[in-house]
Amino acid sequence: MKQKLQGIFSLLLATVIWGGAFVAQSAGMDHIGPMTFQAVRCALAVLALVVFITLTELRQLKSYIQKWSDPKLWLAGTLCGLALFVATGLQQVALIYTDAGKAGFLTAMYIVIVPLLGVFRGRKPSITALIGVAVAVVGMYLLCCAGVTKINIGDLMLLGCAVGFAVQITLVDRFAGQLDTLRLNCVQALVVTVISAFFMVFEKPDMQTVLSCWLSLSYAGVLSMGAAYSLQIIGQKRLEPTAASMIMSLESVFAVVFGALLLQERMTLSESIGCVLVFAAVILSQLPDKKKRSV
Repeated sequence: MKQKLQGIFSLLLATVIWGGAFVAQSAGMDHIGPMTFQAVRCALAVLALVVFITLTELRQLKSYIQKWSDPKLWLAGTLCGLALFVATGLQQVALIYTDAGKAGFLTAMYIVIVPLLGVFRGRKPSITALIGVAVAVVGMYLLCCAGVTKINIGDLMLLGCAVGFAVQITLVDRFAGQLDTLRLNCVQALVVTVISAFFMVFEKPDMQTVLSCWLSLSYAGVLSMGAAYSLQIIGQKRLEPTAASMIMSLESVFAVVFGALLLQERMTLSESIGCVLVFAAVILSQLPDKKKRSV
């Protein structure tokens, strides 16, 4: 039970950071292109993680080198990084074409895809988890998408984004228990940095413009990519993927909350009901299945 509570707390803290990153991401995208933003934020995350790991393990040089040279680390990190690049890259570009509310709703559809991917791995979700997914979908719609009817290319990108996040969550579940948390996140962030930097060239960024977004980039890089994704890996070591994805969907709830607190955005009645439903769904997903209790 203690392990489960630690996992829940880690993921909750990650979602709070991700919710705040929505404000930073929106502000940064006003000045630089999506690939530039992504490349720089992930590079900052890699730098912060390498420095932190080095400072904490400096006295154990042999172990330090051995952990970095583990082939499984680089294989897992590369696979997670590729999925994460697809997810975050499509999300960044989609924000050019669609509104933030729909982006939050469609991105969170990974809570439906993750259980489906789990079935292919022989991990059937519990009845309570499936009911929680259904309640969460309704809540997310009320929170992010009520009254929106127009569909554009950005929405299709966000559906691809949801698939990317679902694959990344599934891969983390597959590899997290075997590997060092910070190094796994560092490698996946490095992969996203390298690929994003290639596409960044076409946006022709200049240093002065990038430096003008230093606060947004620092938050999105060090805290969101560096700290929050490490917390995701820690949390997923202690929870099954469907329950973990449900908790992570609270990112959209916290994004709305931060929008109200920092941007003075007012919450409508449907948004308030949506928040309550998503919170209820997360709690429901953590309840033990009746069938399992009776065994």
